[in-house]
Amino acid sequence: MRPGLVVAGLILVVAPITLAKDPLNYEKGLLLSMDSTSCGLAEKDGKTISGQILGTDSSHKKTQEVLCQEYVMQADHITYRIRPRDDKHPTLLPIGEAVQFRIHRDKLYLRVPEADGKEREYFVLSMQLREAPKTIKADR
Repeated sequence: MRPGLVVAGLILVVAPITLAKDPLNYEKGLLLSMDSTSCGLAEKDGKTISGQILGTDSSHKKTQEVLCQEYVMQADHITYRIRPRDDKHPTLLPIGEAVQFRIHRDKLYLRVPEADGKEREYFVLSMQLREAPKTIKADR
């Protein structure tokens, strides 16, 4: 009976160690610029409940263009154009600051260690390969 308790104790000690997750690996990048781009229209009609019942509401709608933040982030070999997934409450990122990011499946997770360090989700709109720096050959 004692060997069974020893084996059960070893399983309880070793199981959390083997199930521990690897730490997340972040790549480094630099935020180059931020642009406001059009990402749709918001419509608001002039109808109210009392106006609909009485028939006094006008049928015109107010439309307003909605702008979204679009960032250009430069990594070691690739330049990314990204847009926040949370359109209602986007966080303004500091331009010219170093950031850390990771890509998991179809999402880019970005954090600014100098700010609050929170990880936020972004859409990747485009990726462009950076040109390798040209080496200068000295004539002898």
